[in-house]
Amino acid sequence: MINTPVCSMFGIKYPIFQGGMAWVSDASLASAVSNAGGLGIISAMNSGADCLREQIRKCRAAVGNRPFGVNIMLKSPFADEVAQVVLDECVPVVTTGAGMPSKYISAWIDAGIKCVPVIPTTAIAQRVEKLGACAVIAEGGESGGHVGELTTLVLVPQVVDAVSIPVLAAGGIADGRGIAAAFMLGAQGVQCGTRFLTATECTIHDNYKKRVLKARDTETLTTGKRLGHPVRALKSPFTRKLAEMEYDSNISNEELELFAAGSLRKAALEGDEENGSFMAGQIAGIVNDEISCEEIVIGMFSEAERILAGAGKWLK
Repeated sequence: MINTPVCSMFGIKYPIFQGGMAWVSDASLASAVSNAGGLGIISAMNSGADCLREQIRKCRAAVGNRPFGVNIMLKSPFADEVAQVVLDECVPVVTTGAGMPSKYISAWIDAGIKCVPVIPTTAIAQRVEKLGACAVIAEGGESGGHVGELTTLVLVPQVVDAVSIPVLAAGGIADGRGIAAAFMLGAQGVQCGTRFLTATECTIHDNYKKRVLKARDTETLTTGKRLGHPVRALKSPFTRKLAEMEYDSNISNEELELFAAGSLRKAALEGDEENGSFMAGQIAGIVNDEISCEEIVIGMFSEAERILAGAGKWLK
């Protein structure tokens, strides 16, 4: 059985985090992943304290003493209040993105909360380590949602060399082969988002799941580079139109932002195939079944174990 320091650090059976995806990662999905032996994560999204508190309590009721986490997007206008909620509710783990957790991390650490930032570069990894992060998630640009420039294959080993805390790899991982590769790069765990989009416990609209299940290797498109926050999603009327608008100098950045506002919610909750942003990573092309979180986690790690056990076959 695969066991790394990440397992003991977070009290989990398998060294896997479920990504904190806005409008996707609710108590249903997070609790299912935690109950399967990984670390389920609730997304705080751009919602306020009351909504997050409700999801935390639902998750805790479902997992009992098993750990779970909350993901906070630090540029959210609600960041201050949701940062306080995780303190009030004694959430075991917080992952962060879209900014530096400098403002909150000391209070979290003092409360015994483990902070694990998602980072796109070695420089940011080193900065959050100095702040007190207990681990980092090195996320490559293959991921769905907001992405950086570096690929997972390039980013992970450089982050491993740059910090002394555990590194989890994210981006382009949806089966045991990806997990095995992440370990070979020096990671001690993984984070997966796209793979869990088609979990039976994932509550997104069926249209979203069907798009992921039908996806091919060239099915995603990155938009938002002009705005400074690129986003990867499945190709759709919305993403194609947004990409076209980005190249039109007569369209202002404000108009682009307005056009994109609410598009993920339209995809996840309404299944709007014309106006929705169906965020997913490049690995969506190998996600081809709708099974439980437990089947996903056990299947991925069973495959990874077989691969790693046979890795010496190339040595002569």
